[in-house]
This record gives sequence, structure tokens and C-alpha cells, in this order.
Amino acid sequence: MYLRETRRRNKDGSVVSYLQLAHNERHPETGSPVAKIIHNFGRAKSVDREALRRLVASISRFLEPSEAVAAGSGLDVEIVDARHYRGAFALAALFARLGIGKALRQAAAHRRLDADVLERICFALVAQRALEPGSKLAATPWVAERIAIERCPRFDADAASAAMDFLAGALPEIAEAIFASTANLLNLACDVIFVDTSSTYFEIDVVDEEVELASTLAEEEARGAKASAGAHGGGPSEAASRRFSKHSKDKRPDLPQVVIGMAVTREGIPVGCWTFPGKSSDQLIMRTIAGDLAGWRLNRVVWVADSGFASVANRAYLQRGGGHYVLAERLRSGSVEARAALARAGRYRQVAGNLQVKEVRLGAGARTQRFVVAHNPEAAARDEQVRANLLAYLGGQIAGSDAWPPPTTSSTRSSAAGAT
Repeated sequence: MYLRETRRRNKDGSVVSYLQLAHNERHPETGSPVAKIIHNFGRAKSVDREALRRLVASISRFLEPSEAVAAGSGLDVEIVDARHYRGAFALAALFARLGIGKALRQAAAHRRLDADVLERICFALVAQRALEPGSKLAATPWVAERIAIERCPRFDADAASAAMDFLAGALPEIAEAIFASTANLLNLACDVIFVDTSSTYFEIDVVDEEVELASTLAEEEARGAKASAGAHGGGPSEAASRRFSKHSKDKRPDLPQVVIGMAVTREGIPVGCWTFPGKSSDQLIMRTIAGDLAGWRLNRVVWVADSGFASVANRAYLQRGGGHYVLAERLRSGSVEARAALARAGRYRQVAGNLQVKEVRLGAGARTQRFVVAHNPEAAARDEQVRANLLAYLGGQIAGSDAWPPPTTSSTRSSAAGAT
């Protein structure tokens, strides 16, 4: 089967070409090959070339890549190398659009490193984690053999580790540059920053004895005790148990835990992410996040957090330099401030169909604290009905309890057994 071109000369001398899809058949009598027309495409100048491309593409689906290339060129072509490109191409466009590559190159140039090579290696590691997750060691053959990344040189595991070390050291300035580019690109509102934390844990086979032993010795030296890990009879395992959090949200106090802190804009776009030891206090977390973002040109910032950060020290820290904050707290938490705010009389103001608020100020001068007490009538009515249902249920259970037989204690059973 082939595409056949026929020509016809008009009386005025012009030549018209026609395209036809044909294949050869042998004549039943003479045995000579004769062209048989399967489909007429019409004049060559007005033929639907997009339809021809679709036909070629549909045929090429059943050929090997080398066969398709050879068939299209009409020559014998040998495929030397073939790699994926589409996923890396899309990631590279996002990398450039968000200003990540520019931030990496600027940070590398400040450290007198090869900015272009370092940026390409970092992008290759990111692309590998996004497209085919694996270790840094697995990234080297993946980049060299499976993926096409523009201007990315071949690199080994040592170069990948060096790039990761560079990221760890330059992360603050890289994060600031990326966020500035993203905020400008997405027109983010940076006047309100939401902060919250979560925790996770690591599963390990055994305790890292060298690290734990070193921490044990450091603690003992600080206390002026003997410089020996065995002096307290625990060694590495004792240090590990102190390192683990006793209040694991995942109910795994036996495993080393870390706390992850994140700050986001009102649109939910991350500003930064931090990790802390599992036993870090909320004061340390809030002060670290606020201190790291102090020079980020975020204009007038209002910090928003939950009751976990509502300590006196944190509120005082957030007020430094005229700062502002909003800390959400349950009124039934029992804190002194919450009880004082509830004790103040005031009239609620309707702000929504299911929300009423009143403003209460405690203290005087620079230490004045402003509370906005929120009341939800619908939730209050629902809670009241739940309490009524519980009281009715408990009343029904108690009503017939006088007729129940007395409980049989262990001593009574023992006396009955002895009498038998």
C-alpha cells in the first residue's frame, strides 16, 4: 500500500496533480502487478494534509520507534539514544516561572560556586523525586540514561550530596527569594500569616549509639558530672528515651518524634516550613518562625495561630516592634484570661447569620489585651439539646437502679466458697 500521485495536463498546458491511496494486485490472467485505487484524496494542492498526518500517526502506532523514523525519512536510521522529556519539560517551566532556578543561581554565585551546574543538579534531583522517586544514588543513572534535561551535565553521587549540602546552607535566602517571586506572580496577600504545627515520627531499627552516647556525655559535662556514659546506668538508650516526646500525637512515645511548623498566607500558599525536635516548646517554635520571617518585607503582618501558641511569652514576643496577632482559644480552656474575658459584661453584635461577637479589653497601657468573644447561637442550641438528651438518658438509667441486686465482691465470693 502506498500514496500515488497522478498528473493530468490541461489544454492550456497547466498540470494538475492528484493523490490516491493505492496498492498493487496481480492481474489474474497476465500475472503483472496492477495498481488498484483504494481512496482518492483529490487534488494535491487542496488535499487535507492534517488528515494525512493523522493517517501516518495511526499507522506509526504499530511500529517500533526506529521503524517509524526510518519509514518517515525513507532511509535506514539507527536510534542511538531515546529518553523521556515531557515530565521534565513541564517541571522546568514551573521551575523558571516560580523563580526557583534564579534563586538557586543567585545563592550559588554569592558562594563563588558554578551557579549554572549547581542549579541544574538541584533541578535534576527535584525532577527525579517528582517523576520517579528514589535516592540521590539512584538519581545519577536516571539522569544519565532515562530522562532528557536541558544543560544538565552528568554527575555522580558526590556532586548530588554537595548540591544537597549547598541547599541546606543557603535555604533561608533561597526560600525568601522564591517566596518574593511567588508573591509577586500570584499577587498574594502577605498581611496575614497563619501558623500551625504538626508532628511525625521516624521508625528506626536500633538507636544510633554514637549520636546518643555523644549527647549523653554532653549533658553530663554540662551538669558537672562524670564524663562517662555509664555513670547513670543507661547509656545510649537512656539518652534516646529522653529525646523522645512523651506526648506523641501518633501514640508512639517509643519512637523519635519531630515537630513540623508551617506558615501560610491567607490563600494557603506556604511561606516557609520548619522542623524542630519532638520536645520543642511552642515558645521556641513561634519565636523561630517569627524571627526567620522578620526581614522578609511582608509589610504589616498579623500572626494567626491556635491555642497552642497562646502563652504570655509568645504574645509579648509577637507584640515587639508594634506587631499584631490573632490567637484562637476555647473559652472553656480554663485559662485566667478566658475566665476574665467571660466575666466582663457586654452586648453581643451580630456579624453573620450564625455568629455573634463582643469585644473585651483587659489590662491597661501597653499591656492591654483585646479579646473578641465569639458566640454561635446554633451551636449553643445544639449543645443544649445534647446535654438534655444525656440527662434524660442518665435519669432513665438511675431510676431503676434501686431494684438492682447488690454487687458481688471478691470477699463475698471467697466466703461463699469457704462455706461450701
